[in-house]
Amino acid sequence: MTSTATLPAETSVPPEQGRDRHARRFGLPVATCLVMGNIIGGGIFLLPASVAPFGTISLVAFAVLTLGAIALALVFGRLAERHPQTGGPYVYARAAFGDFAGFLAAWSYWITAWVSNAALAVAAVGYLTVLFPAAGEHKWSMCLAALAVQWLPALANLAGTRYVGAVQVVATVLKFAPLLLVAVGGLFFFDPANLGPFRATDQSAAGAVSASAAILLFSYLGVESATVSAGEVRDPARNVGRATVLGTVGAATVYLLGTVAVFGLVAHDRLVSSTAPFTDAVNAMFGGTWGGTVVACAAVVSMLGALNGWTLLSAQTPYAAAKDGLFPKVFGAKKRGVPVVGVIVTVALASALTVYNYTAGAEGVFESLVLITTFTATVPYLLATAAQIHFLLSGQRDRVHPGRLARDGILAALAFGFSMWLVAGSGYAAVYQGVLFLFAGVLVYAAMSARKHRAAASPAE
Repeated sequence: MTSTATLPAETSVPPEQGRDRHARRFGLPVATCLVMGNIIGGGIFLLPASVAPFGTISLVAFAVLTLGAIALALVFGRLAERHPQTGGPYVYARAAFGDFAGFLAAWSYWITAWVSNAALAVAAVGYLTVLFPAAGEHKWSMCLAALAVQWLPALANLAGTRYVGAVQVVATVLKFAPLLLVAVGGLFFFDPANLGPFRATDQSAAGAVSASAAILLFSYLGVESATVSAGEVRDPARNVGRATVLGTVGAATVYLLGTVAVFGLVAHDRLVSSTAPFTDAVNAMFGGTWGGTVVACAAVVSMLGALNGWTLLSAQTPYAAAKDGLFPKVFGAKKRGVPVVGVIVTVALASALTVYNYTAGAEGVFESLVLITTFTATVPYLLATAAQIHFLLSGQRDRVHPGRLARDGILAALAFGFSMWLVAGSGYAAVYQGVLFLFAGVLVYAAMSARKHRAAASPAE
């Protein structure tokens, strides 16, 4: 018989946070902004140039990936209806397969969060040097800038969920203004002659789609954002699923329209070698060279917004696991609606990795760590979709909707396949090293489960 875990009453739905003026439950708009802001970081500003070498066939890969991401979002929405607790994939994996699977989901998600935060900060500094060239003159000034980029969102988080939501809404609006300018306005300047060949390589159609998909696969990481913070969302059984789907569809729309617009604004031979495709697109629309400043500002705002959201998520999963005795107890303390220790520890680890990146001088080490997170991020996806399949096949009527059984089964199978595709796209080296990172957590689990066992047995002694 499959071992399942009973969710404690404490983790089901937290009490309303209105008693603390710094804590506020997220409504549907803020939860949607959290999803969109976390999916869209800084990568969108390079995506068109990254896939241009494959030709416009890369848009086919984009469409296929979008369908997979929406299927994953719908599965998360279904799971959130039955399990509206903070923790998202951790909660679903633990409910279906027990403590160990839940811990693996929490551990891998936590690794993903703090390593990715360091990467986002380093990338943001690259755009900051466009606005403030003096910041890029010395590695220590760049390091300090990267640390500031991490700690400013962390301070917003420590101020309370009320401010996290406000920052997320403002950042989403500011980042989307220039993106929509290109995505929608660029269609009026669209020139089909710029598109270039449908297949620009000697690969087969299937090979070209797979190759471009490998680059695009990780553009949708973050679809789980609302589920991880479900405990901070008002009426989570209703709003988490809606926010997940709306946020994913919104991000997909901006991705697809933006890429199509850039393809039609910048000549293919120039786009292939472009280091700032959205800058080139803005310059093609209006002339001049001011596009670089606009895009740099948008990129910095985009990544600050992503860091704001990811900092919250990086603390939420350890919080949920700590409440169940699977992470150190200190991670389970909240203040102003935010797991304070989780935020501080996560930003401290990300800061240490950032300093190491600027001082060690070891080529490729930081890039390898970032690539590993593309594998660790998919572990919770696989476990969560497998949990949904488990609930559907095991006849647990309290966790499934009988009238939607066939449709939910198809969606879960598509989402599981999409998650497997994410793993395959991360590459052999990333999977190998990611498994080592994942299994390093087994020692932590052994210590925490032993402590939990002793605590449970002590009253009987």
